[in-house]
Amino acid sequence: MIQPPTKRSRPVLGAAVLGLCLAGPSLVSCEQLPQVEVPKSPQEAAKCPDLSSVAAILRINWAQEFGIDAAVAGSVSAGVRAAVELRDFAAKIDAKLVAACGGLATDLGKPGEFANGEQACKAAAAAMGETKAKLGASAKVTLQVQPPVCRASLDAMADCVAECDASVEPGSVTVQCEKGKLSGVCEAECSGRCDMSAAATCQGTCEGSCNAKFAGSCGGECTGKCDGKKVTGAACAGRCEGSCSAMAEGSCGGQCSGSCQLSGSAKCEGTCTGECSVEMKAPTCEGTMEPPKASAECNAACETSVQAEVTCQPARVAVIVEGAADAQAMATFVAAVEKNLPAVLEIAVGMKDQALSVAGNVKAVVDGVTVTIKTLKSSPAIGARLTTCVAAPFKAAFDAAASIKANVDVSVEVQASVTASASASGSASGSAG
Repeated sequence: MIQPPTKRSRPVLGAAVLGLCLAGPSLVSCEQLPQVEVPKSPQEAAKCPDLSSVAAILRINWAQEFGIDAAVAGSVSAGVRAAVELRDFAAKIDAKLVAACGGLATDLGKPGEFANGEQACKAAAAAMGETKAKLGASAKVTLQVQPPVCRASLDAMADCVAECDASVEPGSVTVQCEKGKLSGVCEAECSGRCDMSAAATCQGTCEGSCNAKFAGSCGGECTGKCDGKKVTGAACAGRCEGSCSAMAEGSCGGQCSGSCQLSGSAKCEGTCTGECSVEMKAPTCEGTMEPPKASAECNAACETSVQAEVTCQPARVAVIVEGAADAQAMATFVAAVEKNLPAVLEIAVGMKDQALSVAGNVKAVVDGVTVTIKTLKSSPAIGARLTTCVAAPFKAAFDAAASIKANVDVSVEVQASVTASASASGSASGSAG
């Protein structure tokens, strides 16, 4: 007696019959073949709407699509949006590190195809260790850094929240910035830091370059005296007096180019960070934004979106190596680090705190929306369908949060690896941490 095919044997049987069909019409008629059902994914079976992008999510009428009330619909929609925003933000950070750390590894002679930022940065750290070993046990590596400055738009945050949360009246959203971190155009007196649009006198601490009467640390070329010894256009790991071409941090009696940490209130021709005696125009925030009075889901989605679009003033990096045994290895190391480390520091310093914060906020929101869906008082079938549909973006959000943390951690490790002991040892200076 011939047994009917089992579920496991049906694909094999189908393939065999299909082969007979293709072999020639005299064997089996293709029209006689049974229709083979392709298994559907849970999302396809539940007829889920497209949740692959923020634009797609915003096109959905959630109340109508799932038969839920407007309040729950708004919460679920914003929660899914937050999850997708975080996924995209994590991908952007990962791509930055693949490029930056991959470039560093390549320039140090260790090229490769890196699957993610963590892999690229571990390769870069290993390559730095190998190169520093060639410098010799007595070599000293000093890293001087002017950290990156990353700013998020307060206006963009306010506009996003007003669009996301139906309960918020347009024009009523107020977004605050962490004290001392507000930046913008100040048309009166600025107190704090002035990022100057052109060289000018600096009543305070000059950070950048100074053409005369300078005293402080210099990561570029020092002309005058270095630790009391006469120098002309030389690297100076100690105190420079005279002029400094780059990475200056100190008093400047001449013209300062870059930023000025003001000792008092003054006119700022450029971007003021701190306080302004009148309302700042085009306000941005270098620190933590205080969310407006809106739903947690909308705040999380909008802050993630805004942080993903921050503009960053790149870090400036100077590497000084003393006592190297291999001049070529030293030149390769210095050039590779000074070229690629600024982009790593954008993550390790400029975006670190805010990236970790939004990742935590989105995870909390996803947990909250998950509970909301599970406790729906409407039909159990509605809750089951919603759970199925949001499963993929919610999982992606948790994966994204883990990716952001891993990439932030490894970017910090790369920064530390510049001066960590291999055969060489050193100490980091500057305000990079």
